[in-house]
Amino acid sequence: MIEKKLQIPFYAKATILLFGFIALFVVLYIGKSIILPLIFSVIIAILLSPVVNFFVRIKINRVVSILIALILTYLILSVFGALLFSQVNRFSESWPILVEKFTGMLNHTITWASGNFDINPQKFHEWIAKTKGELINTNSIAIGKTLVSVGRGLVVLFIIPIYIFMILFYQPLLLDFVRKLFGTSNQSQVSEIVTQTKKVIQRYLKGLIIEFVIVATLYSIALLILGIDYAVLLGIIGAMLNVIPYIGALMAATLSIMIALATKLSVWYAFYVLICYLFIHLIDYNYIIPKIVASRVKINAFFSIIAIIVGHALWGIPGMFLAIPLLAIVKLICDHIEPLKPWGFLLGDTMPPIIDIKPILKKIKQKL
Repeated sequence: MIEKKLQIPFYAKATILLFGFIALFVVLYIGKSIILPLIFSVIIAILLSPVVNFFVRIKINRVVSILIALILTYLILSVFGALLFSQVNRFSESWPILVEKFTGMLNHTITWASGNFDINPQKFHEWIAKTKGELINTNSIAIGKTLVSVGRGLVVLFIIPIYIFMILFYQPLLLDFVRKLFGTSNQSQVSEIVTQTKKVIQRYLKGLIIEFVIVATLYSIALLILGIDYAVLLGIIGAMLNVIPYIGALMAATLSIMIALATKLSVWYAFYVLICYLFIHLIDYNYIIPKIVASRVKINAFFSIIAIIVGHALWGIPGMFLAIPLLAIVKLICDHIEPLKPWGFLLGDTMPPIIDIKPILKKIKQKL
């Protein structure tokens, strides 16, 4: 008796896939307080894995190697955090002055526009006065929110090192589990896929960090040369926003232009800032990303924007920053697994040649 394989219709497969995606997004949204620290821990563990392996190769105990890698990471993050905190503290002290200058400039612009274009300025001035009061009072209102955020941040800072330690310590067990999950017949192929994917992910994440440092340095130097206040802070924020493709660079440039308008007497400084940001953006997208980040990880603009919107909807601002690295990791995995290669191709930016359908239509007409 010949056994017949069960053929599932396409619409049934599509329905199952759709409900699977919906269930996945619901789980990601509900469990974000657990999943977000875990994702950050996995990413940091992947980055630290070569460091731990280096210490192990020079005959240092694995547990001690992991602890050394974590201590070095926290020292680097502490120095970066101290620099960022000092810049933010300086910026917050000058916040009311910046608001005053910026609203004065807006009032002047509206008065000029009302005189030349017959616009009633009263409503605009009322809105500016209301917004100005809200912006100045933001610091006092934000204190309570900041305390809550600091409390949550301390909990996360306590949990993430534990996650990282456990992932690095049990890394051989986790990798062996993945190999055994796909059966003994496919172990060699699975091992190859896991090894290659891990290497490419490590190169990609290292490239992102190097890109961040280079872009932050270029932004800061450009703003320092122009004499823009808070140049280092704006450079760091600009590099962080630059992780979000297309949208991030625009947001970074807009923020720096607003500061230039509020702190400088001449409007030309805002124009110079825009030119500098455009120039650095061109260098980043044409030289830094292709050469340093990873030439094999290319995601098209359509899915990049979708990933950013979905990441923000699921996890807020952290989701926007994680969206592209996670999508890149998904694409890398898809590129290395044969049945998933079409999905990797869909996420990439390799455009297939446009097919000329005229000869095909001509043949069909001839047959008819």
